[in-house]
Amino acid sequence: MSIPNSLTVFRIILTPVFVLLLFSDSPLAKELSLLVYIVAALTDWYDGWVARKYGYISRWGKFLDPLADKILSSAALFSFAYLSLVDLWMVWIIVVRDFIVTLLRSVAEFYDRPVVTSKTAQAKTFGEFLIIYYILILYVARCLPLFMQRYGPLLDSLMHPKVLFGMMLLVTISSIGTGCMYMFDNRQFLRECYDRLTRPSKYP
Repeated sequence: MSIPNSLTVFRIILTPVFVLLLFSDSPLAKELSLLVYIVAALTDWYDGWVARKYGYISRWGKFLDPLADKILSSAALFSFAYLSLVDLWMVWIIVVRDFIVTLLRSVAEFYDRPVVTSKTAQAKTFGEFLIIYYILILYVARCLPLFMQRYGPLLDSLMHPKVLFGMMLLVTISSIGTGCMYMFDNRQFLRECYDRLTRPSKYP
C-alpha cells in the first residue's frame, strides 16, 4: 500500500479514537481528542501533497481519500449532536449530502469523468470544517477548569445555542444548494449511470 493510502487508512482508524476520547469524562482525554482530530486532518493535507509530488495517484486513493474525510467530519458532527450542541436534523442533511456527492465523484472518477468542484462547494466545505474546529476547540476549552475560571462568560457566549444554530444553518443551506448544483451540473452523467443500471447490455 502506498504512503498516501496508508495515511488515509490511518485517518479512518483515528476517527473512533477521536470519538472515544471526546466522550471520556477526563479533561485530559478531551484535550487529546482535539489533538487526534488535528493530526487526522493533517494527514489529509500530507497524503495529498505526497500523492501529487511523487505521483502516488490511484483510483483506489481517489475513492478512499474523500471518503475518509467524510467519515472524520461526520463523526465530529454526530458527536456534537449527541452532546446537544447542534441539531441532529441539520447534521443528517449535511452528512447525507456529503456522502451522495462523494459517491457521485467516485463513480465519475471510475469512468474517467472527473467532477470539477465549484468555488461555492469549496466554500461550503471550508465553512463545514471551520464550524467543526470552532465547536471542538471551544467545547474542549469549556471542559477545562482553568479556562472556565478565566474565560467562562466568553466561552459561554461563543457557544450560545443561537450562535451555533446560526452557523449550522448556513452550512446546512449551502449543503442543500451545492448538492443541487452538483446534481444539475452532472445530470448527463447521472442519466448515463441510470442507463447503466437499467440497460447494462448497452455498455461494455
